[in-house]
Amino acid sequence: MLLHLVPQRLYKAIMKIKKGDKVTIITGKDKGKSGEIIRALPKRDSVIVSGLNKVKKHERPKNKNSKGQTIEVEMPVHISNIKKQ
Repeated sequence: MLLHLVPQRLYKAIMKIKKGDKVTIITGKDKGKSGEIIRALPKRDSVIVSGLNKVKKHERPKNKNSKGQTIEVEMPVHISNIKKQ
């Protein structure tokens, strides 16, 4: 593929990591921790790593008889902040 002939706005870098790869976080609150990629998001240049970058989300009650709750969700990490093992 001749990348120098493709207009820059049409070119999107190809992710070199995929689902199932083992990675290590190199920056951020989970620096030094490692895990497995459970989902790749190429349009956002990010991945979701199992057990890392967890945040607490508040969930509303689904009906009148149930209570709201706080759940932990894994959020995406940009690919520039991880390295392959």
